[in-house]
Amino acid sequence: MRRFAVLCSTLAAALLLAPPHFAQGPNANPAVLKAKAQNVPEIPSEPVSNFLKLPADVYFGESIGVATNSKGHTFVYDRGHETRLFEFDQNGAFMRFIGEGLYGFVFAHVVRVDSQDNVWAVDEGSNMLIKFNPQGRVEMLMGRKPEAHGIPASPLPGTLAPPAQPYAFNRPTDVAWDAAGNIYVSDGYGNSRVAKYDKNGRFIKSVGVRGVEPSQFNTPHSMAADARGNLYVADRGNRRIQVLDSDLTLRAIYDQVGTPWAVCVTPGPHQYLYSSNSNPNNSGPEASAVTGEIYKMELDGTILGKFGKAGKLPGQLSTVHEIDCRTDNEITVAEITGWRVQRFKLFPNQRGGAQ
Repeated sequence: MRRFAVLCSTLAAALLLAPPHFAQGPNANPAVLKAKAQNVPEIPSEPVSNFLKLPADVYFGESIGVATNSKGHTFVYDRGHETRLFEFDQNGAFMRFIGEGLYGFVFAHVVRVDSQDNVWAVDEGSNMLIKFNPQGRVEMLMGRKPEAHGIPASPLPGTLAPPAQPYAFNRPTDVAWDAAGNIYVSDGYGNSRVAKYDKNGRFIKSVGVRGVEPSQFNTPHSMAADARGNLYVADRGNRRIQVLDSDLTLRAIYDQVGTPWAVCVTPGPHQYLYSSNSNPNNSGPEASAVTGEIYKMELDGTILGKFGKAGKLPGQLSTVHEIDCRTDNEITVAEITGWRVQRFKLFPNQRGGAQ
């Protein structure tokens, strides 16, 4: 009994000592969630009504990931009654499920499409990255599904996770590539690192452990690469974006745009960075009043504008889990707590907007 009491006291102390900006749940402090950036111009926007057409009696569950390919097809990675990967054509009509019933589909996190239109599913539950070719066949596997069913818990605040292993992921969150085809993985809830692999999946190096210092992470939750191979890592628990070069050397930190749940970099020639300061876990009205917006930035961190408000109605934003920005001013978002995917048209050149 005494040992149990000591353990409870230790856990309580660890939670009390945890930095307040780590809190992301319904009880998160609204004053902490508000972005530092002030007087940011609003970018005029409007939602695209009913742009995805689901078949009869088919519904989204938690819409975790969204991506598009060069043909304009939309892919949605979804946690419903089972984990599913949807494909819709350029007109929003449902085409098929990719990998239906796949052993590696357990607990979806994001979907990405590379420059060759291969579709990559990052599955937090199976600790795997699954690469499908454009025809929907599995071409590469990274990581391995745990033998026992279930998702390991994140380390408690102040608890050190075991050292990361090169080829073993611990609840990975995202994937990106550079022009040479090298693969970068944000890994993730357990390992708190970014790992680099060559185009054949051979480990090169990694950076990061759980912490608050530069090049440390507290849930690297989303990641995107620019044309030069720089990585923009959404260090969600630390409320910042860390910019790494292709050698995983830290180049900059952006901490003005709130809690980055999802980031996206547009294609060239002039690339922009989008970041979502999401309404955390569908929390209360106090948090909704100071979150929900998506920021548009230059790659150097200069804030150009923002759009979006927290809410449950069409055209409002709940917890944005992934952003697709293949077209500069057409932004598609997957909302985990809204059970939906929305597309927005932006009009940055209208009066009151930003370039």
